[in-house]
Amino acid sequence: MGSFDLPHSSSFKGGSEIFLRNVFENILKTYLRKNPTAKTIWELVQSLDNEKICYDHFTFRTLKVDGYGIDSLSSFFMDYGYKIGGGLDFPNKKLRILWFSPPDVHVPNDGHGLGNGPLPRLVIAEVLVDELSPESQGIIRKYLKPEGGKQAVLSSILGSLIWEKPTWTDFKQLAKESEFAAWTLIHGYTMNHLAFAVHRFKHRFSDIKFVKQHLEEKGFKLNSDGEILKVSQDGLLFQVSSISERLPATFADGVTEIIPASYIEFTQRQVLPEFKDVPHDEIKEFHRREAFELDNANHVMKGTRFTTKF
Repeated sequence: MGSFDLPHSSSFKGGSEIFLRNVFENILKTYLRKNPTAKTIWELVQSLDNEKICYDHFTFRTLKVDGYGIDSLSSFFMDYGYKIGGGLDFPNKKLRILWFSPPDVHVPNDGHGLGNGPLPRLVIAEVLVDELSPESQGIIRKYLKPEGGKQAVLSSILGSLIWEKPTWTDFKQLAKESEFAAWTLIHGYTMNHLAFAVHRFKHRFSDIKFVKQHLEEKGFKLNSDGEILKVSQDGLLFQVSSISERLPATFADGVTEIIPASYIEFTQRQVLPEFKDVPHDEIKEFHRREAFELDNANHVMKGTRFTTKF
């Protein structure tokens, strides 16, 4: 998935850049192993014109209770120089999101992937468990024992739950109030989705409209909530994402059901108006539209919507 030969790698807060990149690489491997359709799209991007992949962001979901919320993941990455970039609140979903900007590292002109490319932003969501109904809170607290969130990064790398696998009865009851919480209870810290940085591609995939067309022609199901091509109000942020594939999951009571897994996204950040005259080959990430859009994010998250009401 990319070389880890980093002749110009820099040391920064928390230790080795190579170690951090290896953590991301293994989180990615687990995500691709668990999500065959996402892996197929990932391979498709690489195969077209021998494209070199760069990532815009990696996204995770958590449950804010007894040390399992955003901090359980973010603390590790902040030790390596990640900083809070901003946040989004979804009161109706009882949900909060923080995104984190990566540390400044040396990236060669042809740097790509997780080996020597730009580090991805992090997007971490948390369900505000205390705002759920007493019944839903009881289900979540039954499985998430205090202090277990300290192993969040290891859980994401391994793709294994820290807590006991829920029963189908508990899962479907929780999903009635919060599909987001139910998804997190069964999938844990496994990466929810990755987003390619379309603006860093060199060939045909550097145009998100071509990405959309190509994926549709190949028969992939795209998230059409709102629109398939989601555009921010300022017209500078474009997003296209797949619908999460449905995969069988076996629950603690022996029941096996088809449920949503993860999905994959393409993000294109346009150059800010004040930098429109910067030569194309001199454009850096800070010249482009930063942050995320509330409406876009709301629509993209629905990629894991449950198609069946239990």
